[in-house]
Amino acid sequence: MYKQLVINVTQHETRVALLEDGTIAELFIKRKDDSDIASNIYKGKVQRVLPGMQAAFVNIGLSQAAFIYVGDVLCDNHKEFEHIFAESDAGEFSGSETESRRGENRENSILSVADRPCHIEDVLKEGQEIMVQVAKSPIGSKGSRATSYISLPGRFLVLMPSSNHIGISRRIEDETERNRLKELILSLRKDNMGYIVRTAAEGIQKEKLAYEMDFLKNLWESIRKKYKKAPVPSLLHQELTVSLRAVRDLLIHEAEKLIIDSRKGYESVLSFLETFMPSLKGSAELYEGSEPIFDAYNLEGDISRAIRKKVWLKSGGYIVIEHTEALVAIDVNTGRYVGKHNLEETILKTNLEAVKEIAYQIRLRDIGGIIIIDFIDMGKKSNQEKVFTALSEALKKDRSKTHILPMSEMGLIQMTRKRIKKSLTRMLCEPCFYCEGEGHLISRQTLCYNIFREILRDARDMIGSKLTLRVNPEIAELLHGEESHLIISLENIIGKQIIIYPNSDFHIEAFDIFEVM
Repeated sequence: MYKQLVINVTQHETRVALLEDGTIAELFIKRKDDSDIASNIYKGKVQRVLPGMQAAFVNIGLSQAAFIYVGDVLCDNHKEFEHIFAESDAGEFSGSETESRRGENRENSILSVADRPCHIEDVLKEGQEIMVQVAKSPIGSKGSRATSYISLPGRFLVLMPSSNHIGISRRIEDETERNRLKELILSLRKDNMGYIVRTAAEGIQKEKLAYEMDFLKNLWESIRKKYKKAPVPSLLHQELTVSLRAVRDLLIHEAEKLIIDSRKGYESVLSFLETFMPSLKGSAELYEGSEPIFDAYNLEGDISRAIRKKVWLKSGGYIVIEHTEALVAIDVNTGRYVGKHNLEETILKTNLEAVKEIAYQIRLRDIGGIIIIDFIDMGKKSNQEKVFTALSEALKKDRSKTHILPMSEMGLIQMTRKRIKKSLTRMLCEPCFYCEGEGHLISRQTLCYNIFREILRDARDMIGSKLTLRVNPEIAELLHGEESHLIISLENIIGKQIIIYPNSDFHIEAFDIFEVM
């Protein structure tokens, strides 16, 4: 599979598309609104401790306070952090490897405290200063989620100052190579800090790992020094730009080529490659075509389709993707597809085709949290297992962690997908100002009946001889046509003439009633 990165840079927005055989598979967007702050490290102040939830709010200088759970708070006796908390009384792409270790790292740290659990009120106090890293950017009305387990990703390694654990990426499957890398890290490590060896380190020699270890240690020392002097709240360390993160995390194993349409961005990429991966400088290319780069690669249409609720399948079936407050529901329908032989075969083919599109849309839209998929009911257990197996296989391409439960008797599959940042829909869309996010408008017939009742209600207090009704042109047409009997009935009941005026500026649900003397 041929993979390439296409980067579009403008003054206010940067978009990075990962293409697989010419089809967009993932899209990363960074805007100049500070919404993507994952992996940034802050010096913050505890605003409020919530013992009942075993969590706390931390002011990190943003409009919304960060939220930190007790499991994300360092509460062991690690010497590197003792002075930080003592002084307080007077830290996308790389997430898959880093995040997979954070839970394990956190659990080990908690259990190390004489095998007793930590309580939030024992480790955090209101007004206390604390160093935190954003684990999840703000999503909707939810503030960012923070952790005091800092991790600093490099090209080959992730430094974990609060742990002494050495981990190897699960994508490195060769046991000999895993052992070689672990021995190298143990021989090079001169401190008690932890490291994750990333997939890109496979086959890398000792000198490069030693260089990156020194680089990450110096970066950590710089952050610690900033922490001592910085005011509260303040930003201590900012993650790389989305373009450079794409270079660092995707260019070797995920992509063979990078095309960018900004000369300044291109030079920045070359400088980064010169420092960390000089052999890959030839993989970067400056796009100088007259046509916008995303149009040249036919990406804008795919992005537009990725924010629609209904997605058509080639067979004529379709899927509907609905975002709710608690979960995302995906419904599969046969649509125009009628099959060739029998109903069970038609349903199975539709479900199997839907599986590929669902896995693709989940990844492209970056849908996270709880996902419920309602497949078309199948009578045969073997067919249900085929659909479940196909979905499991299709999701293996996804770099985000997923967990899938077998299909229920009702034809539902429940799954979860790790959520790190806003989904594409949340990034590119906002609630409809017509329906205020409800997803529905009052039907035109219902509006006519509402108008009928409103006129009856108000007519008792009106002394004029006529009534003027101003409505949207579509409602006016309905009241003059199919629903004209409502107006005739009203005129007979109230004894007044009703004059209807269409107004194209009116929302379809809006109407005004005036009396004419």
